[in-house]
Amino acid sequence: MLSAHQPYGRYPEAIKLFAREVGATAQVAGGVPAMCDGVTQGQLGMELSLFSRDTIAMATAISLSHAMFEGTLLLGICDKIVPGLLIGALRFGHLPAILVPAGPMPSGLANKEKQRVRQLYAEGKASREVLLEAEAASYHGAGTCTFYGTANSNQMMMEVMGLHMPGAAFINPGTKLRTELTRAATHRIAEIGQNGDYRPLGACIDEKAIVNACVGLLATGGSTNHAIHLPAIARAAGILIDWQDLDELSAATPLITRVYPNGSGDVNHFHAAGGMGFVIRELIASGHLHADIRTVAGDDLSAYGQEPCLGDDEALAWRDAPASSQDDAMLRPPSSPFLPDGGMRLVQGNLGRATFKTSAVDKERWTIEAPARVFHSQEDVLAAFKAGELDRDVVVVVRFQGPRANGMPELHKLTPALGVLQDRGHKVALVTDGRMSGASGKVPAAIHLTPESIGGGPLAFVQDGDVIKLCGHDGVIEVKADLSGRTSATPPVLDDGLGRELFAMMQLGADGAEQGASAMLKAAGL
Repeated sequence: MLSAHQPYGRYPEAIKLFAREVGATAQVAGGVPAMCDGVTQGQLGMELSLFSRDTIAMATAISLSHAMFEGTLLLGICDKIVPGLLIGALRFGHLPAILVPAGPMPSGLANKEKQRVRQLYAEGKASREVLLEAEAASYHGAGTCTFYGTANSNQMMMEVMGLHMPGAAFINPGTKLRTELTRAATHRIAEIGQNGDYRPLGACIDEKAIVNACVGLLATGGSTNHAIHLPAIARAAGILIDWQDLDELSAATPLITRVYPNGSGDVNHFHAAGGMGFVIRELIASGHLHADIRTVAGDDLSAYGQEPCLGDDEALAWRDAPASSQDDAMLRPPSSPFLPDGGMRLVQGNLGRATFKTSAVDKERWTIEAPARVFHSQEDVLAAFKAGELDRDVVVVVRFQGPRANGMPELHKLTPALGVLQDRGHKVALVTDGRMSGASGKVPAAIHLTPESIGGGPLAFVQDGDVIKLCGHDGVIEVKADLSGRTSATPPVLDDGLGRELFAMMQLGADGAEQGASAMLKAAGL
């Protein structure tokens, strides 16, 4: 159904043939649900999105439970799928595992133009037909969405952790090179089993690999969703990290890429400019990545500083990544970064702790101090916007959006409306215990606020008109009001339907966003 996964339809039969080429047998062990946050954005089904990660992890564990396998190829690209696959596979850490991507779709309508049309539609200045035409031109073929959101951030992380065949992340579907990389992954998984060059997943994902994932995320301006996923992946590997770790790494990591929504070009342009081979080689040379990690390809990360290609005989080969960036507006070396830090800040204060992705926001907007307008749903925010009630300096508070409240859906549907307000010259910010995706952009936002509103988090006591300060420079999120004598707001009553009631155990048992927002890991004592 989904563009990112459509190429996988024929992978099983191809992988079986590739395995036979090296005397191995491949079987389909199981499947996992592969929902798309873009399709469910702003819909009730979005409340299942974060919980789909734990469902994927459990499905992966069930798939591997027969004790029949010497290794596993994990087919996954999108937001919750790669983290879920890793969490599940790490409980079978004795098995080698290689992540096998399918690649991004070719570039379509420029992302800036897509954003422009969405904002016009939000203002009522573009018709539904014009919006549909722009969306169809943007998402026009098989493959991952081309903006640098969570799905493509996943692929970046698999490279810096050494879990792909080197350079596999951003090769388009349906190409000879894409096929050869899948063949190489199949051949390699047969080589690294117990009777060969044994490379179990549990030995590959150690503290250094997790740090590499964090550094890669920060150096490339990746998705804020990984502030939730990385602690969960690390926990499954027996490692604890938190937002303080991300904040400290961010302070020491230069931002060396600008891919939409942080820049104008997409991941195809990024790949053409030098891509992951350039990024990894340069970050190793500057001392920002651990080169001495065990990868599925070798005993260090150096091979991932190259890029795959087809030789004269059409056989898969690797060559050095470009010596210099092919586009300085998108990709630079650490010696001349776009910003000296990775731009994913921990902000904290009397409202709790939250994530602020400063790398996507103009520096003059890093500090916002304005009266709050409090909402309990995206729909209420959009209704107020259409009624002109937000046409002023405002901090939009959307609460009761955490994992225990309603599954922590993304609130990306708010981005066009808030962008319109900002473009009108207003000082605007979003404060929420919900999520915004890697597709979020230019509006300052304190997201994943923890402790969440439900259960007595401070955000539940904020009222309309309270002045809230968000500052990315000083790492501050605070309300200029005394909350001590107030009564907590009443959470909205959630309706059943669309299967959401089946996930009540995950909702009620979830731990905080900073711990990974997982009931499964919490219940397992991990």
